[in-house]
Amino acid sequence: MNIPVPPTAIRPSVLVDDSRTNENDITERLKNIVQANARLQHDLTKDLPPAYSGGFKHSWDALQVEVAQYINSEVRVPFAMQSGSPLGGFMQRIKGKQGRFRGNLSAKRVEYIGSSVISPDPNLKINEVGLPIQMGQILTYPERVSRHNIEKLRKCVSNGIYTYPGARYVRCNGDEFYLGGSNRKAYADKLRYGDIVERHLEDGDVLLFNRQPSLYRMSIMCHRAKVMPWRTLRFNESVCNPYNADFDGDEMNIHVPQTEEARAEAALLMGVEKNLCTPKNGEILVASTQDFLTSSFLITRKDTFYDRASFSLICSYMGDGFDSIDFPTPAVIKPIELWTGKQLFSVLVRPNANVRVCLNLTVKEKSYSKTDEDGRAIEAMCPNDGFVYFRNSELIAGQLGKGTLGNGNKGGFFSVLLRDYKAHAAAACMNRVAKLSARWIGNHGFSIGIGDVQPSDILCEEKEEIIKEGYKQCDEQIKLYNEGQLQLKPGSDAAQSLESEITCALNNIREQTGKLCMQKLHWRNSPLIMSQCGSKGSAINISQMVACVGQQSWLVSYGVFFPYNGRARGACGYSCENS
Repeated sequence: MNIPVPPTAIRPSVLVDDSRTNENDITERLKNIVQANARLQHDLTKDLPPAYSGGFKHSWDALQVEVAQYINSEVRVPFAMQSGSPLGGFMQRIKGKQGRFRGNLSAKRVEYIGSSVISPDPNLKINEVGLPIQMGQILTYPERVSRHNIEKLRKCVSNGIYTYPGARYVRCNGDEFYLGGSNRKAYADKLRYGDIVERHLEDGDVLLFNRQPSLYRMSIMCHRAKVMPWRTLRFNESVCNPYNADFDGDEMNIHVPQTEEARAEAALLMGVEKNLCTPKNGEILVASTQDFLTSSFLITRKDTFYDRASFSLICSYMGDGFDSIDFPTPAVIKPIELWTGKQLFSVLVRPNANVRVCLNLTVKEKSYSKTDEDGRAIEAMCPNDGFVYFRNSELIAGQLGKGTLGNGNKGGFFSVLLRDYKAHAAAACMNRVAKLSARWIGNHGFSIGIGDVQPSDILCEEKEEIIKEGYKQCDEQIKLYNEGQLQLKPGSDAAQSLESEITCALNNIREQTGKLCMQKLHWRNSPLIMSQCGSKGSAINISQMVACVGQQSWLVSYGVFFPYNGRARGACGYSCENS
């Protein structure tokens, strides 16, 4: 049997003085294995009588113990074979608080790291992180002086530590000079090619952005720095999903790679654009969320129209005025030129003829209906505008929601862009959607109040009818149970069958009132909009807020109880107060 011997780099010898060294525990274990093996080999080669077979067994057992303790020094061994010195094995290096993972990798207080509370900024690109200027003045990057950057670095050295953009140290000919004094101008004049300046962080620097706990590879990704005022780390909300981050007080960390090799590896392997898809199943993970979905849903309604001034202004939202935009032909020409909200997304996908993106896509949104109001089967012309159809980058039909712009759909907007036109096209569209949505909803307004969850008189009347009918069914089932005529469910006794019937009837009440609620609410109802576009909530949440909460089952020591006419009626037929 062969045992792998690790290189000396992971079991180094420690020099105690000129004549003595301390060997690593792994080296000592290997030495013990070699000695035990030599003893066994010596015993086997000796010409001993058969009665001495016990000696062979002892040597063999000793070798087995040494090999086992080489892997795990905590294995149980006979008392006679226990050694006095506690030498660690490989498992002891890995596990526990002092092990490699917890002791050397996780949550380490390392150099060139910054940590702060996070907050959203839809104006940043998905691969950018907003860095507080105070953090940018403390964290540095060692940049080597060349003919391309010598003037920039001379200015940084002149500014020193407290003026941004500045520098903290200059290293030349093996010496290091601190730039906190008044002789910064002299150091700047002496700067030569090959010197290293520890400059402040600047826009475009490579950073590693991390949120704990780091559970998989997309918990730490590479972003580009954007030095900004104020005190929080900011990033685009589209990148919340990979980090599982929200903005209720979460903190995140940045790490600054210190070599060109590390920067290149981080940008190429860990960049956000390189990790838009989850490695688990290939679904898109970096995608629009919440406010972006709500805005897109409202912008692409059938009855949304803009005149030339409004349309031009909204088009400028998505590109900060730097991109040239080819104006589409207006949807309405007389009596005034009007453009639709759907045309905004056509411009978003392909702002001008130089953008070679011809997107073709069909998606069935949450509101998609297979039949029209008369019950006739339909495919594309959905009465709820739930059939999204892009042809040659032009949005022909459909209101955009989570099915199109959200994460998790392999046939969605960003997934198709990533598949057909690579990561740059998908990331560019994400940036445009974020800027357009955030600025549009900021001007348009979107709020929720008590009035949004207050039912109308008609809804209250119809709801009461549904609830009375459901209670009547429950009374009939309880009557059958008391008379012993209740039809039993397979594998259940009478009490369990009654429980099942009542649960079914009360759940049916909630479903019917929910459907009624969704039909009667106005289309401008905020919870309804959020539910339809998939940004937050569901039909059940809305029906519980507006119509009725529905049955709440819970177990007590003597039976299962259900809310019934304001009181809890048990399976046995009597009632007790909710508590």
